[in-house]
Amino acid sequence: MTNDAEHSEQIISHYGGTTPVRSRWTYRASEPYTVVAAFQADADRWVEWIFGRDLLAEGLVRAAGDGDVRLAPVTTGGTAKLALEIESPDGHAVLELDHAAVQSFFATTTAMVPLGGEADFFDIDALIEEITNV
Repeated sequence: MTNDAEHSEQIISHYGGTTPVRSRWTYRASEPYTVVAAFQADADRWVEWIFGRDLLAEGLVRAAGDGDVRLAPVTTGGTAKLALEIESPDGHAVLELDHAAVQSFFATTTAMVPLGGEADFFDIDALIEEITNV
């Protein structure tokens, strides 16, 4: 089972302006601990960030994350948003996401795999095979 969702987001510039960007969110029951957030860099290139579903769950309700991915609920112009801050050696970006859209995506993941039930869906044998057949 896979859950895919595409949205329009806003990148917040260092100077206070915003730039629209497409995002694609993916969750696979076969990889129950992680979500993939991909952002369209240009017409045929997407940049992917993989992070824990538990981080997404926490970030929807309060500031969360200590590493390269940080999330926090915010209000902009009276609208509920989710701030996603991503950092790498190549740069830093803050994206403003539609909180309701991300919440809906997250709810679909929990319908697929209940929180706390990830181990029932995780195929350790497949992971070992993938690692040893490199």
